[in-house]
Amino acid sequence: MKPIRLVRGFLTVGGWTMASRVLGFARDMMIAAYLGAGPVAEAFLVAFSLPNLFRRFFAEGAFNTAFIPIFSKKLEGGEDAQGFAREAMGGLITVLIALSVVAIAAMPWLVLAMASGFAADERFAIATQYGRIAFPYILFISLGALLSGVLNAAGHFAAAAAAPVLLNVTFVAAMVLADHFGWPIGPALAWAVPLAGIAQLTLVWIAAWRAGFKIVPARPRLSPDMKRLIRIAIPAMLAGGVVQINLLVGRQVASQFDGAIAWLNYADRLYQLPLGVVGIAIGVVLLPDLSRRLRAGDVAGGRYSFSRAGEFALLLTIGPAIALLVAALPIVSVLFERGRFTHADSVATAWAVAIYGLGLPAFVLQKVLQPLYFSRENTRTPFNYALVAMGVNVVIAVGLAPFIGYLSAAVGTTLAGWAMVGQLWLGARSMGEAARFDARFARRVPRIIISAAVMGALVWAICWAFPSAFSAPGLRGLAMLGLVIFGMAVYFGTAIAIGAVSAADLRGAMRKGKDGM
Repeated sequence: MKPIRLVRGFLTVGGWTMASRVLGFARDMMIAAYLGAGPVAEAFLVAFSLPNLFRRFFAEGAFNTAFIPIFSKKLEGGEDAQGFAREAMGGLITVLIALSVVAIAAMPWLVLAMASGFAADERFAIATQYGRIAFPYILFISLGALLSGVLNAAGHFAAAAAAPVLLNVTFVAAMVLADHFGWPIGPALAWAVPLAGIAQLTLVWIAAWRAGFKIVPARPRLSPDMKRLIRIAIPAMLAGGVVQINLLVGRQVASQFDGAIAWLNYADRLYQLPLGVVGIAIGVVLLPDLSRRLRAGDVAGGRYSFSRAGEFALLLTIGPAIALLVAALPIVSVLFERGRFTHADSVATAWAVAIYGLGLPAFVLQKVLQPLYFSRENTRTPFNYALVAMGVNVVIAVGLAPFIGYLSAAVGTTLAGWAMVGQLWLGARSMGEAARFDARFARRVPRIIISAAVMGALVWAICWAFPSAFSAPGLRGLAMLGLVIFGMAVYFGTAIAIGAVSAADLRGAMRKGKDGM
């Protein structure tokens, strides 16, 4: 993949992810207005998190981590990549159907594993009901993830990146229809989950077919390729399990405090905007690119791709991290404070937003560093690192809970993220030149930090000088839009002025040409 095309791949995936996140905010704003931070909202959030937890564990975690490098190398080498994909799909369907049957039967225990604080109140029965409705989503979205991996490995990013938009469109439509016809909002949201999965799978299946990949499931068998896939996937699955344990720890801590699961979820949505736009884009584009370069022995090209991904990650996360830190309360208030979501809920959520913001660069840098290992089919080392990060998270989240309450979950997540980055960085030093940032990266990072500091100081000054602008009815939305535009103008203007980023680079990345997607 050519350098400009690589960056354009980031922008393609990032642009569609941005659209999905914006719709996600609309979805969460509606959920907050209809349900607030009450028991139905918390029950739905836990129920929806269950298929997503296993999805990350099986599909986007272990499975695709092992599948994409093998598929990419087969594609590059002219081997039977489609046959391998068909075998992998057949095996994945078998595992997911069995998992879904067991999970639906064991749903009460899964809910307690996610949120034991629900056991003594109405949230338990509601979450169990919603969880059984929503769980089949894992089958559709996991198959969609496999097809997305096929498309991404072949350099077709748009359809796979656009698929999550359908999830949020389905949720918004479900709430609008439920409100119009007088249906209960909670069950409408629960049924929207599997329907969204079907829509997403249909989109990527059609896109793959049009791209020449006619992937249909083959009868599962233990061929040499499948044995290799399983051998690589098992450590990745264990690593994915560690990551999910971190999430479970956070939810268990939060479930002990009324409203905390909802507060942390809304805070998570805010920092997930830049994390999703940048982190997902980098993870989707960089892993197949590095896998192909590794097969071709292109060390210089691999180093360039790795360095530009790191540069891109820090440029688009350090600024947002500072913004989330200095303007957390105005942002939360403008986005969510309406209907049943009170000012007290805004304050509680804003504290979590600020803490998560401090970990934002770490969460994205993981997406830059992990492909160095995965492209070499090394999933065991990241698993070992994830164990250490899990220990950091558990000790901090549980240990600080008696002192700072639900915020200990956010602190644990942030510090565990930085612990993971430190380990990945130190471990990659033995991989040679391809795993080291280049001189351009070293020049630009301090300038990115300076640009973010300038922007942060000015945004804080505006929030301090005009606090009423972000609470006045009819004005606060415009005030927040103006603040966002001002902050971006200051940040990127300063960055261009002091050489943290080149305007020519941005124009070249976005300009369409014959090497376009």
